[in-house]
Amino acid sequence: MELKNYIAGEWAKNELQRMPIINPATGEQLGTVPLSTKTEIDVAVQAAKEAQKSWALLPAPKRADYLYEIGFKLKEKKEYLAQILTKEMGKVIEEARGEVQEGIDMALYMAGEGRRLFGETTPSELTNKFAMSVRAPIGVVGLITPWNFPIAIATWKAFPALVAGNTFVWKPSNETPMMAYELAKIFDEVGLPKGVANIVFGTGPTIGTAMIEHPDVRVISFTGSTATGSKVAELGGKHLKKISLEMGGKNAVIVMDDADVDLAVQGIVWSAFGTAGQRCTACSRIIVHRDVKKELEEKLLKEMQAITIGDGLDPNVKVGPVINRQALEKINHYVQLGKQEGATLLTGGHILADAPYDKGFYFEPTVFTNVLPNMIIAQEEIFGPVVSIIEIDSLEQAIEVNNGVRFGLSSSIFSRNVNTIFKAQQLLDTGIVYVNAGTTGAEIHLPFGGTKGTGNGHRDSGQAALDVYTEWKSIYVDYSGTLQRAQIDS
Repeated sequence: MELKNYIAGEWAKNELQRMPIINPATGEQLGTVPLSTKTEIDVAVQAAKEAQKSWALLPAPKRADYLYEIGFKLKEKKEYLAQILTKEMGKVIEEARGEVQEGIDMALYMAGEGRRLFGETTPSELTNKFAMSVRAPIGVVGLITPWNFPIAIATWKAFPALVAGNTFVWKPSNETPMMAYELAKIFDEVGLPKGVANIVFGTGPTIGTAMIEHPDVRVISFTGSTATGSKVAELGGKHLKKISLEMGGKNAVIVMDDADVDLAVQGIVWSAFGTAGQRCTACSRIIVHRDVKKELEEKLLKEMQAITIGDGLDPNVKVGPVINRQALEKINHYVQLGKQEGATLLTGGHILADAPYDKGFYFEPTVFTNVLPNMIIAQEEIFGPVVSIIEIDSLEQAIEVNNGVRFGLSSSIFSRNVNTIFKAQQLLDTGIVYVNAGTTGAEIHLPFGGTKGTGNGHRDSGQAALDVYTEWKSIYVDYSGTLQRAQIDS
């Protein structure tokens, strides 16, 4: 399959350099993707700019009708899309189905906002005067999305942008471009007006930079690494862009001495090793009370014995490959650092290089214990199936350890004590807090994002996402028939 850019409602025929799309489970080449240039970005932005004029004037409920149709198409193609997602990204098929469902849910949820998009009315300080505020679209939006959730994160960004009256240019990851291509086909099938949605494939340094620097792109919404996000913010700031960032995490599950340890272990295994640990919300630290540490370790090791590793298309497999060779080497680098730092390797810690894993990119689910809070493996995002156990002896110490990293995306606490739970949810410095569940499982109608090095205050998902893609406009209507002067002491 040779993918093409989707610009102004057409499949672009440009002769561009191409790169292969690789199945990380098998090493098979699935197709090729174009490496676009600044020229393609310029053409796409111009198409989006022209289309936005009429798209913004279309009543919001009419814009929402397109989202309903997109949602129905996603539902119709759910299994087909899930199979493609697993092939290009590697996550197991049940997770892929769940991700497509997120796209369906987001389409239908944001379609509902077409009949809301609420502003506010407020009393005026003057007689015979009406005051209100409304949400207004901003213009052309630039979307930059990662490979680990190639349909979910894209829909978190694209659908609120559309219903609010914006158009967009989207740069998907080159690792997982097929989901973007399939979404473009759906946009085309439902008759989305030409230029409203534009998809341009290519590298971040080339077309990502061109998008950020383009004077007609008013908003950039980025999800990816903290290092790249910082560069996006710096470059966008120079051009006075509105920048929304969702970046890294170093998420922890706290297990208190009164916790249901069996439940905690289940939550840890799912949060740490689902998607092979390649989630920004993945659990990479277990902060456990010393009174239950031994019990937790024993039960965790037993639970991990049931983990099956392999091609995610096999319904019996629970952990698939990591995305590519570079990811394997990065994860292995951190494992070696953990050993050098003096952490105890409890299980795992190896690249799986022998048959049947030799064609793909597989890393053993790995657990370190006796990890100190300031060790590198307890501070930096590994983005793989590696988790560290840190011992504590009080809730206060658990919260201090949890908050003692530069990220603030997701945290979790297992406890049966309501006082402990409410103290924790107040003091944990993360954008998402789970109680008696792992660090993953966000729902699309709540804000998604984090504090500190995880983001810059904006949120994907929920009504909060609309704040990224709208400006507030205050409107004053004076029907007194005379000149009234507000803020004048008379």
